[in-house]
Amino acid sequence: MNRVLFFAFVLSLSLMLAACNSSGNNQASDNDKSAATDGLDTNIVTIATGGASGPYNIIGSTLADQYTKTFDVNSRTQTTGASVENINLLEQGKAEIAFVMSDALSQAINGEVSFNEPVKNVSHIATLYPNVVQIITKKGTGINTIEDLKGKRVAVGDQNSGVEINARVLLKGHGITYDDLKVDYLGYAEAADGLKAGTIDAAFLTSGLPNASVLELAESIDLQLVSINPDKVAEIAKEHPYFVAYDIPADTYGNKEAIPTAAVPNALVVRADMSEDDVYKLTKQFFESLPTLQNAHQAANDITLEGAQQNIVAPLHPGAKRFYDEQSQ
Repeated sequence: MNRVLFFAFVLSLSLMLAACNSSGNNQASDNDKSAATDGLDTNIVTIATGGASGPYNIIGSTLADQYTKTFDVNSRTQTTGASVENINLLEQGKAEIAFVMSDALSQAINGEVSFNEPVKNVSHIATLYPNVVQIITKKGTGINTIEDLKGKRVAVGDQNSGVEINARVLLKGHGITYDDLKVDYLGYAEAADGLKAGTIDAAFLTSGLPNASVLELAESIDLQLVSINPDKVAEIAKEHPYFVAYDIPADTYGNKEAIPTAAVPNALVVRADMSEDDVYKLTKQFFESLPTLQNAHQAANDITLEGAQQNIVAPLHPGAKRFYDEQSQ
């Protein structure tokens, strides 16, 4: 009798252990499904940015870290010549996300200037902070306004970059062509070095405020910001509506007074052929990461949920639209 009871006990214990093990396996399976749901379809999220010292790259690198931690994907930035190159990288499927200026994006959508035909594989995620046109020179050069650039050696940004595109448009709006200048195609750091060395007289550096290269340059030379008349900006905006008048605040670079200039909104764009679910998750994580992005660069302080849905140039991606629709409910 005791032997029967013993075997009955062993059998019951075995059944209980098997049930527990089965429950554990089911729970593990459910966890795996949850992890898969929270992940992305793609394993790579390359973010095309700009020059290494510019806000695009600083904010983009921080965002890539957030994507890597959240989705366990290989997310990294690619330093580039900025807007035009970034749009071409999306079109070629060599990047998933890119920071671009709205002027270059408008030209890409319409197949104008640097684009021989309309670009199709690009969609809008969010409108970002304003990219501020910063024309810099040394004090004593006699260059006070954009009209004073005639006959001078001027860095206009990397060739076909967003900086170079808006420099060309702004100059044209003031009756100035490249034939009236000695043009150098230089990025942020190279332009700052050229100004310091005296190999150029002035430079266009269009970015969020402040620009790291300009901050560093202001420590070694007597820097002067060149002004652009807001009435002239309004006139140019009739043909190029992405331009707005903007003041560089006092003390941005040690300047005692605000300096009138122009600005162009930045945009975060994505490959149009990415899945709705992936873009929804990437958009959602972008906004959840805003405090971290703002700590990385103060230009991100101007990014807001409301502003992100304004001045949309490229078609809004369905994944981003899904996110915005959720926020309005």
